[in-house]
Amino acid sequence: MNFGLVIIGDEILSGKRQDKHLAKVIELLAARGLALAWARYVGDDPARITADLRDAFASGDAVFCCGGIGATPDDHTRQCAAAALGVPLALHPEARELILQRIRAMAAEQGTPADPDHPDTLRRLEMGVFPQGASIIANPYNRIPGFSVGEVHFFPGFPVMAHPMIESVLDGRYAQLHGAHAQAERSVIVFGTMEATLTPLMIEIEAAFAGVKVFSLPSVDHPEHGRHIELGVKGNARAVEAAYERLLAGLRAHGAKLGPELVR
Repeated sequence: MNFGLVIIGDEILSGKRQDKHLAKVIELLAARGLALAWARYVGDDPARITADLRDAFASGDAVFCCGGIGATPDDHTRQCAAAALGVPLALHPEARELILQRIRAMAAEQGTPADPDHPDTLRRLEMGVFPQGASIIANPYNRIPGFSVGEVHFFPGFPVMAHPMIESVLDGRYAQLHGAHAQAERSVIVFGTMEATLTPLMIEIEAAFAGVKVFSLPSVDHPEHGRHIELGVKGNARAVEAAYERLLAGLRAHGAKLGPELVR
């Protein structure tokens, strides 16, 4: 199973806020021997959100979706998820109870009674209105839950809430996949050779070793190595070792000047 990420919000695309989800999700997956296959950013446009979520549901991937599940006018994710699935929205009974618990706790802190019929309460309960058939994702920060439909999982945009919730999904629902995407990477600094000259070698290695990707990262002004190419292979650990030996042999055959070797 592949993993995907959808990040929703005009504030990310406008630069008002810096995205903190992509790097963290990559980190959380890598710590469990998993990897992110794709990511998308989308603004607060219902048609675009619906289209991206329709793709996510159809992909068969495990997809984490961050942002837009609140109850203000610029939050569209819950409604768009229902539209993408072609199902109605409904107040989830467990989400309702969790939200009411939060409301009662806030009222107790303020020394005021909790009114289940207050307009503010009814607006907060909108955050528990999910596509029909959804299951909830517990939110340890403030009890307001996220939700899952199939393999697509929806979280708040706030990193302090979303990231522990993503961890709980990874360690619960996808625990059996841990280690499935474990990767290795080997590379070497190459001096005095053009990428075009090395391209046939790169093609040869990818053809010979299934599941291995060859990468080339040229630099013209590196503070330590100056002009060079970092050439390497990544993929399944066993295949990477053999592919890297082939890469080194090919570089030596080209007469390339080799610098430090890197392992990641």
